[in-house]
Amino acid sequence: MKIILLERIAKLGRTGDVVSVRDGYARNFLLPRRRAMRATASNIASFEARREEIEAQNLREQSAAEEVAAALEGKTVTSIQQAGESGQLYGSVSAREIVKLLASEGFSVNHSQIVLDVPIKMLGVHSARVALHGDVFATVQVNAARSAEDAVRQLDAWRRGEVVATTQQETVEEQAAPPETESEDHEEPEEIEKDSSIFEDEETATPHTV
Repeated sequence: MKIILLERIAKLGRTGDVVSVRDGYARNFLLPRRRAMRATASNIASFEARREEIEAQNLREQSAAEEVAAALEGKTVTSIQQAGESGQLYGSVSAREIVKLLASEGFSVNHSQIVLDVPIKMLGVHSARVALHGDVFATVQVNAARSAEDAVRQLDAWRRGEVVATTQQETVEEQAAPPETESEDHEEPEEIEKDSSIFEDEETATPHTV
């Protein structure tokens, strides 16, 4: 499917570029979140007529996301977990739990904005990214510990360099450009909602609100 990008998307292009993607990727991710629209003649004409408005809106959203990223960067949250002698958790620290932990610190994000390569399943200090808008990410530390006392010791040791934090393996570019999949179960980082008055597409659903 040919689409017009309404914002910069890594590995695809910049605002206004006309690119080809898999139908499932467009229908399940790009179109519902208003990150793109179908590249029909009428949509292309509409985009060009309102290019300045769209670019200005993107700048406002990026600026707001950068402010959140500055406050969120380096934040540490603690998850108390049960674990075996090897340090493996009996459960895991999921993206949804991280959202709750961040909410307790005053940050409102959606679970699909939490970037984890795999669920956290070991004790220790782990790094995760929060996708805020386009190329704007913040890195937070998730401290999985058996108790509050253990969490303090783990964090102190990590800050002294005695414990290496577990980091996610994917790069920022990989996070910003999710795989072009047609699977409806695949979760993608969710962006700040765009003004629904700018474009209407017959197959475009109402986006989620961050």
